[in-house]
Amino acid sequence: MAGVLRLGFAACCAAALSQFPAFSDQYVQRLGGQVDALSRVTADFDSSASRAGLTREQALADLSGSTFRDLHQRDMGRVFTRLDRARADLALLRAAAPLERIALPHRLRDPATLAATWGDFRPALPVTTAGITAAAIGLGLGMALWSAVAALLRRRRRADIRHQPPALRR
Repeated sequence: MAGVLRLGFAACCAAALSQFPAFSDQYVQRLGGQVDALSRVTADFDSSASRAGLTREQALADLSGSTFRDLHQRDMGRVFTRLDRARADLALLRAAAPLERIALPHRLRDPATLAATWGDFRPALPVTTAGITAAAIGLGLGMALWSAVAALLRRRRRADIRHQPPALRR
């Protein structure tokens, strides 16, 4: 029975990981769209600053003195930070092959893009080499994880039995 459970768990891991290459492709596409949109906002801000004879930093500093200006200053600061992070992540994710992205889940860190991608993602049978390879990796990881947890539980049970009085041991 344990072997069947182990195989079932490993198959679930394989199915889950097999979806990652397609999911990461969709995330990269959406992130590219976010970079494009944020770049337009940044370019508009920089253009307005330039027409006023200011650098971006000067224009940001000039956005203060009222509640609205202070809030707008913080919003624009977040836009610039998000754009820089998104550009860096996009460059890394585009350079990585779909299977290499398995090692880069920390680069799928834009919450809005991740939520939108997850909301539209529909799992499918992986028929690409990357999907099948990811499934095989997931199967192996699932079996290894099941074995590791089972070994820890067996070790703990043996230790518990050794500490019982002889009359209670079975």
